[in-house]
Amino acid sequence: MDLSTLTPAVLAALSDDEKRELYELLRLKDVRARRNRLAAYAPYTRQADFHAAGAEYRERLFMAGNQLGKTWAGAYEMAMHLTGRYPDWWKGRRFPYPVRAMCGSESAELTRKGIQRLLIGPPELREEWGTGTIPHECLRDTSMKQGVPDAISSAVVRHVSGEDSVVQFLSYDQGRTKWQADTVDLVWFDEEPPLPIYSEGLTRTNATGGLVWVTFTPLLGMSEVVKRYLLDKPAGSHVTTMTIDDAEHYTPEQRAAIVASYPEHEREARAKGIPILGSGRVFPVAEEAIKVQAFPVPPHWPRIVGLDFGIDHPTAGVWLAWDRDTDTVYVTDCYRVRDASIAIHAAAIKARGDWVPVAWPHDGLQRDKGSGEQLADQYRKQGLAMLRNRATFEDGSNGVEAGIAEMLTRFQTMRLRVFAHLADWFEEFRLYHRKDGLIVKDGDDLLAATRYALMMRRHAKTHEEAEARIKPNRALPVINFGVFDPEMGY
Repeated sequence: MDLSTLTPAVLAALSDDEKRELYELLRLKDVRARRNRLAAYAPYTRQADFHAAGAEYRERLFMAGNQLGKTWAGAYEMAMHLTGRYPDWWKGRRFPYPVRAMCGSESAELTRKGIQRLLIGPPELREEWGTGTIPHECLRDTSMKQGVPDAISSAVVRHVSGEDSVVQFLSYDQGRTKWQADTVDLVWFDEEPPLPIYSEGLTRTNATGGLVWVTFTPLLGMSEVVKRYLLDKPAGSHVTTMTIDDAEHYTPEQRAAIVASYPEHEREARAKGIPILGSGRVFPVAEEAIKVQAFPVPPHWPRIVGLDFGIDHPTAGVWLAWDRDTDTVYVTDCYRVRDASIAIHAAAIKARGDWVPVAWPHDGLQRDKGSGEQLADQYRKQGLAMLRNRATFEDGSNGVEAGIAEMLTRFQTMRLRVFAHLADWFEEFRLYHRKDGLIVKDGDDLLAATRYALMMRRHAKTHEEAEARIKPNRALPVINFGVFDPEMGY
């Protein structure tokens, strides 16, 4: 029977025998589809980005909200490597030979309910094994785990080469020694592992140059593994984030209902994959409340840039525009680069307007060990419009907590807004937190630069105002009869 010709009229005309035949055909079609889910996998954009990153990066983190497809992405990728069945659209790494792999979650039960179910099929229904991401015809054998009903210890998977791949199912609560297996090609952690477990899994792939990936919703806050990826950023690592807005199977109405169902303090983690920092978060403000779409800055708004010197961390610059009529400050641009020379940083800052005054911190008073020249003066010689003195409030103070308090007050009163496209700035914003009451000074370069510029906004200038102060000096290089600005040094 040709299923493509079925219409309501044709169905109504079928005899009972023909209907039974149709039912059997549909059942067999469903069985074939369920036993080869891998062939039908069509990833969302962010899932495809995660897979593609495997071609270049050895360590990957897929950080997403709940029920958005992160674990499915991990399971489909594992199935592809185990079987060697890569679709035409695949841009990630390919293994042309059978692989050895390890995967696991927090406990044996969670590994069974999560990873095993997605890779193999429903644990409690053995007749359904082979309906996960690993095709039924490729599932050669399984070994059962002692003490955990229906839990698999390992599985043998037929590779397209004709040889067999092997995948082991482990759990974090088994301890580090259980992850000290032989050399493997792949390690998949579903949900956050303790750092010692993660390190052991990574070590198992050193000899093969294999892949390690983590899929999780960051409900544990700034854990050691989160810090490794988001703050330490080791070479060869990559982070893919996915929010509920990237999950294409939800309608806008469904997204709104799902977000509303989460406790308010968990919404950003469960819907957007943003780590929960709880009471430790420095700015307990929703991103959407301070975001604004970029717009041309009116010429009568004065501007200033804050500069955070990268002595043992990235150098960062943040540009502010000040609407004096409403006393609203906008973050309009940002720059963050590690391991570059002063000349490179200065050129990048000047390219955004060499007339914009530059606020800088006390670090600028440090002297270079070779030349004995202050850091701020070295930038000044590169042509930046450096303010004469380091950043302080009008009363001469420069307390970090006072600066944080002003930023928070402005965020809460909608008088400090940020252009929505500044991804690096928002990355720091969502991770800025306290530990034991103290601000953690990791990955806060752009936020520090924002604070310096905000403290010194009284010295912000329009292009016209800046030119009016500079021109007299240019005309009279020997004797300066121009208007002197004690902060700019003109």
